[in-house]
Amino acid sequence: MAVLGRAFRFLVLAAVLAVAPALAQNQSNLPTPEKRAIRSVIEAQLGAFQSDDGERAFGYASPHIRGLFRTADSFMAMVRKGYQPVYRPRSVRFGDLVDVDATLIQKVYVTGPDGSQVLALYVMERQADGTWRVNGCMLAEPDDEA
Repeated sequence: MAVLGRAFRFLVLAAVLAVAPALAQNQSNLPTPEKRAIRSVIEAQLGAFQSDDGERAFGYASPHIRGLFRTADSFMAMVRKGYQPVYRPRSVRFGDLVDVDATLIQKVYVTGPDGSQVLALYVMERQADGTWRVNGCMLAEPDDEA
């Protein structure tokens, strides 16, 4: 499972780095209710992490992510090990929602449990039923928006 987690993080990193120049320029023109729905999903997942509710947190992941990790326990183990800032944030501030080649990425500025500042880039995916799910998250250095 550790290899799977590292491989997934590498793929997300490669995807984010490939689109990084566009992150600063392509704010999404998604309607406000859709932006709110995306924010709500991320807030709910962060809340589930805070209360160690793995099943609920895993429920906000896209089918692809759920297929990679298969169980809430393995998903939560990955989050605890590699994503401490979003697992136990001191503070959270939402930035822009950007559209990069039809992929929506929500910028979230997080202060981690150790006081470090990170930019969490949430890749969002609309489901067939119209709901939004998290299809990946990459931690990066804060940008000028921070």
